[in-house]
Amino acid sequence: MPKNKDIKCVLIIGSGPIIIGQACEFDYSGTQSLRSLKEEGIKTILINSNPATIMTDPAMADHVYLKPLTTKSIVEILKEHPEIDAVLPTMGGQTALNLAIEADEKGIWSDFNVRLIGVDIDAINICEDREQFKQLMGRIDIPVAPAKTVTSYLQGKEVAQEFGYPLVIRASFTLGGGGAGFVHRAEDFDEMLTYGLETSPIHEVLIDKALLGWKEYEVELLRDRNDNVVIICTVENMDPMGIHTGDSITVAPAMTLSDKAFQRMRDMAIKMMRNIGDFAGGCNVQFAVSPDEKEDIYAIEINPRVSRSSALASKATGYPIAKIATKLALGYNLDELDNQITKSTSALFEPSLDYVIVKIPRWNFDKFEGADRTLGLQMKSVGEVMGIGRSFQEALHKATQSLEIKRNGLGADGKGYKDYDQIIDKLTNPSWDRVFVIYDAIQMGIPLSRIHEITKIDMWFLKQYEELHALENEISTYDIHSLPKDLLLEAKQKGFADRQIAHMLDCWESEVYKKRVELGVNRVYKLVDTCAAEFKAETPYYYSTFEEEIRTKEGEITIANESKVSDKKKIVVLGSGPNRIGQGIEFDYSCVHGVLAAAECGYETVMINCNPETVSTDFDTADKLYFEPVFWEHIYDIIRHENPEGVIVQLGGQTALKLAEKLDRYGIKIMGTSFEALDLAEDRGSFSKLLQENDIPYPDFGTAENAEEALQLADELDFPILVRPSYVLGGQGMKIVINKDELEEHVVDLLRKIPNNKLLLDHYLDGAIEAEADAICDGEDVYIIGIMEHIEPCGIHSGDSNALLPPFNLGDLVMQQIKDHTKKIALALNTVGLINIQFAIKDDKVYIIEANPRASRTVPFIAKAYKEPYVNYATKVMLGDKKIKDFKFDPQLEGYAIKQPVFSFNKFQKVNKQLGPEMKSTGESILFIDSLKDDEFYDLYSRRKMYLSK
Repeated sequence: MPKNKDIKCVLIIGSGPIIIGQACEFDYSGTQSLRSLKEEGIKTILINSNPATIMTDPAMADHVYLKPLTTKSIVEILKEHPEIDAVLPTMGGQTALNLAIEADEKGIWSDFNVRLIGVDIDAINICEDREQFKQLMGRIDIPVAPAKTVTSYLQGKEVAQEFGYPLVIRASFTLGGGGAGFVHRAEDFDEMLTYGLETSPIHEVLIDKALLGWKEYEVELLRDRNDNVVIICTVENMDPMGIHTGDSITVAPAMTLSDKAFQRMRDMAIKMMRNIGDFAGGCNVQFAVSPDEKEDIYAIEINPRVSRSSALASKATGYPIAKIATKLALGYNLDELDNQITKSTSALFEPSLDYVIVKIPRWNFDKFEGADRTLGLQMKSVGEVMGIGRSFQEALHKATQSLEIKRNGLGADGKGYKDYDQIIDKLTNPSWDRVFVIYDAIQMGIPLSRIHEITKIDMWFLKQYEELHALENEISTYDIHSLPKDLLLEAKQKGFADRQIAHMLDCWESEVYKKRVELGVNRVYKLVDTCAAEFKAETPYYYSTFEEEIRTKEGEITIANESKVSDKKKIVVLGSGPNRIGQGIEFDYSCVHGVLAAAECGYETVMINCNPETVSTDFDTADKLYFEPVFWEHIYDIIRHENPEGVIVQLGGQTALKLAEKLDRYGIKIMGTSFEALDLAEDRGSFSKLLQENDIPYPDFGTAENAEEALQLADELDFPILVRPSYVLGGQGMKIVINKDELEEHVVDLLRKIPNNKLLLDHYLDGAIEAEADAICDGEDVYIIGIMEHIEPCGIHSGDSNALLPPFNLGDLVMQQIKDHTKKIALALNTVGLINIQFAIKDDKVYIIEANPRASRTVPFIAKAYKEPYVNYATKVMLGDKKIKDFKFDPQLEGYAIKQPVFSFNKFQKVNKQLGPEMKSTGESILFIDSLKDDEFYDLYSRRKMYLSK
């Protein structure tokens, strides 16, 4: 069936601020969807309150509404745009779906004659209502775990008595496993049941028999109006049932499933999708499989929408699920659409992979003091990474190298656990670092059978670990001179980093690299092509691996490298790696804009990133995408291969910035601000000297490398003192201390977590107002793109503060000081590109807290509020293509824009919710107000001191 010609204008509902359980995967899906609609010539209207994402960029939709996600906002938009024919709510996660259902129940869609596409409300209700879902599965002969729905405390007690322990309690209509948990003992049941009933918006929970130790799988499907169904990807969870899929290490394709069981699972998934409702689009099904020869399969749940896993499945297979799902919602059939990768075959095909992907979540438990760090049914991770390799071992190593947690991969870095009881405890109570602990356990000599008994992780995965450990032991018997080529090649094929091999051989990383080059053990690049090279792929989407040399019939020795280097001038943009608190989707926004601006300047663009959730790793954002760890060894090999004009490090947050020193040392050109200037801003001593020379005030400060020095400094500085480590992001480890005991305790703790760090101690300006400015500088002129005033007092991290653009009560004298200081600092630091400066204002005097000569967290917010493409301008300045005077700045904002932080504390019971100098928010929304008399502003201002913790 061809496209529905009646649909000419579509409303897309976004997912709002990033929270744990609903992150930028949905912005990726929404962006894909908007592009897909544009290709069809359909007008697009978007509602989303998140200013940090590329999805809400003015270029993405015909009209972007940065409004709260409420039915009130929906009605305002529908009145403004009577031309809207349809609404697509499946791209914005649970938030968008819940809003669409609420609008449907209120009769809003029928009032405005708007049809829902890509979804069936009945299908959603069946899937969300645990009891209806269970009954439907019974009717179509799909086995499910024994379960009962309850709506009261008394009913719950009866079910527990009937089933016996362990049990699982799941709250209905929640996201990311909210309100879910295991109950192993009767004495814990009351608390979990009450919590589940309170968390569910309809006060309903499902109690089911726990399938502990069963294996868990996910299947991603697409279906069209003709009932054609394709299975895009089957994902296996390395962690067994009991850990939320968002917190599990996952692998594609499935590794330990027999072909017979796979065919049964496939048939069950298709049957489920065909029976939940009459709709065209994407679907995600989760299954549990018994870990014995029978391989019994139970259905766990089905989501009739683009899910969190859809982004991962899209990146894993190269099949753009959201893009195709959007076309299906418009009425197309799969056989009428092109395969986006080959451009020559149809979308009615099932991808087959000749590589392996491994996803590892990224957690931020250090931000949630007092949080329960064990993993369970409730999702706790804030981001994820994906590694692509020719084998599970290679992909696993690449994923661990992408995490940016100061590990070089599995083992071979001297950072493993050595205590037997600690290892057993970490295996028994699944923790964020269990992926590393398994290796430590093998290293200690704990038998695989014991590890399997504790973790229930399939023996196949554990044997892969054992092989890696055996290889490490073998390599350790050599030194750098005697190591044979075949062993070095095997280590590289299994993903070991040069740093790890250097650790095994007790030599320098540079010596391993040199040896590799001498022996011709070089990285080659392969296409992610979805069809196992059966058809020619057109997409420039690569991963690296190592291969044996081949001798051609002409006698030449060669290695098949699929990444052909053009003779065009190139720019590499370094991405920001996995999302985490303090470095989120804002940097992805900046990276995408940087890539687009470099292309406008005539460069071939090369993107390096490992985050599967984002738009920067979409195969058609940059001219070439390398889906690789943002890890020195990988980056250096790509740069040597591509030979770019230079590298942009200003847009990828602290991740990219930390690599600037090495790039500089290896003679690779950094575009824009030089490494010296970047380093000067980070080095508190040199920076303060620069401020002194320019007659710019700053709080009294000193630096210390141990507790003794810190205590001596305290006598000079006066309490309260703000303590912070160097070279960190999101206020990591920052704390305000009010006496010597607190100071000593915090310094000792910090240096244990971050050894050899230089600590900065500032006299904390109690009761000061905080403000910040973002600017673009070309080395001669400075243009301030925005000055914001924080509602909360100085001492709460800028990422956790409500901030007003423009400032609301800073006088002319203060504003002039801010402008003067910003211009002086930007020029003194030789900034070429973006800079963010933070200020503390006390008694009408403006002090400098810090300066960051890079894209800041607030740049997307200012760009959206003023409707100006500032990152585009800044990138052109970095590339030397334009000067400040070449741009016509025309900011447009009536009233004020408020950047409001959003927290995910509800994922952690009993956690300390106080705010302070360390950032804790996971996302943000934007709110426009006409005047300071607005109720919302008044409410925020009246609560401004409530959370301040010292």
